Amino acid sequence: MNKQEITGYLEENDIQKIKFAFADIDGILRGKLIHRRKFLEGLESGYGFCDVVFGWDSADAVYDNVKLTGWHSGYPDAPARIDLGTFRKVPWENDQPFFLADFSRADGNDLAACPRSLLKRVVEQCAELGFHAEYAQEFEWFNFRETPQSLQEKNFRQMQPLTPGMFGYSILRPSAESDFFHDLFDGLGEFDIPLEGLHTETGPGVYEAAIIHDQILKAADKAVLFKTAVKEIAYRHGIVATFMAKWNTELPGCSGHIHQSLWTPDLSRNLFYDPDDAHKMSPLMKHFLAGQLHCLPHILPMFAPTVNSYKRLVEGAWAPTTVTWAIENRTTALRVINDTEGHTRVEHRVAGADSNPYLAMAAALASGLYGIKNKLSLDVPPTQGNGYENRDNGTLPANLWDATQAMKASPLSVELFGEAFVNHFTSTRDWEWRQYARQVSDWELRRYFEII
Repeated sequence: MNKQEITGYLEENDIQKIKFAFADIDGILRGKLIHRRKFLEGLESGYGFCDVVFGWDSADAVYDNVKLTGWHSGYPDAPARIDLGTFRKVPWENDQPFFLADFSRADGNDLAACPRSLLKRVVEQCAELGFHAEYAQEFEWFNFRETPQSLQEKNFRQMQPLTPGMFGYSILRPSAESDFFHDLFDGLGEFDIPLEGLHTETGPGVYEAAIIHDQILKAADKAVLFKTAVKEIAYRHGIVATFMAKWNTELPGCSGHIHQSLWTPDLSRNLFYDPDDAHKMSPLMKHFLAGQLHCLPHILPMFAPTVNSYKRLVEGAWAPTTVTWAIENRTTALRVINDTEGHTRVEHRVAGADSNPYLAMAAALASGLYGIKNKLSLDVPPTQGNGYENRDNGTLPANLWDATQAMKASPLSVELFGEAFVNHFTSTRDWEWRQYARQVSDWELRRYFEII
């Protein structure tokens, strides 16, 4: 809907309030409910929004190490603009009108920290090269029969999973919670986040959903909205959903795999497909893969942004640890799927459910385009067998600190995303590690309290 159609819709239905939101550096939706008059006025001039939302962490603790904003700047308003193309209605809130926004300016001088603006810049580069990027993200997450209040009262211990036992791909377990299960599928579809599939994964109360693929910016919008929408629908059933990468040592982690392919602008041909190649992979796809493998160690925090992310990236836990690729192999960082032209794609298996979809997709596309622009050769052979044992091309950094220092020191990350973004983003990851390092864990108490 364009501006005129949206204005008409609001007037005809006597709608007085509009909700909008944007994703912060952690992928958390921040937003407001505003009056129709303010909404209409802002379509021309934009909306002022306090830039503290890029000056604090996921717990609203303000950073002490970023230049973009802080006590030194007084936390002024920054210009945000609503994207009318993101209009949708929230079905579980009486069809409340909803829009996504980003921190972009009419003069093109975007806020360096804005994840959606960063992805838009990478998409522009892709279009200039003559490609249409088709993407989708799939998520695993755990569900608990808890409330926000009960989690606090329990101090996040002894939480009750929605259902017990390891019931991956079970038809039985969803039937025990059929109202919730179908509300997810139907509600997300009505919210313009259509699912390709929804099923249980292995683990107590864990689900997996694959979102139907779309143009990359729309795919990232859907992925960001998916996580919050699932949580809101869950609340209405007395359930708390978590996209934490690894909530329990003994259970598998939660992935956020990214499926990606490049097409002609008219979507008539998948540019990754070559029926005459041994692996049905075009030269373009091989350059793309080579770029992703080359760049991955330099930009890992964009796929694994939290301290907890690296608890998932361990051997034998359905998440990669090595810089590898293969055909139809779920132990490598990049999995090629090549059964038909329409389905030929690369699955990026590093990203966790805790990733910011805008940053993860920007990192995936930018690194692939880097390989294409520089005609990188795919010298790394496809892994045969266990990808955890193939360390020939290197391994991934084992924690957020090491990964962040590698990104901070890399000229490549600056080349891909600009100095302003890299400085801000890596500073926020440094902060995240510092908050973790100062804590005393239960493990430390059990291990050292009495015996040392």
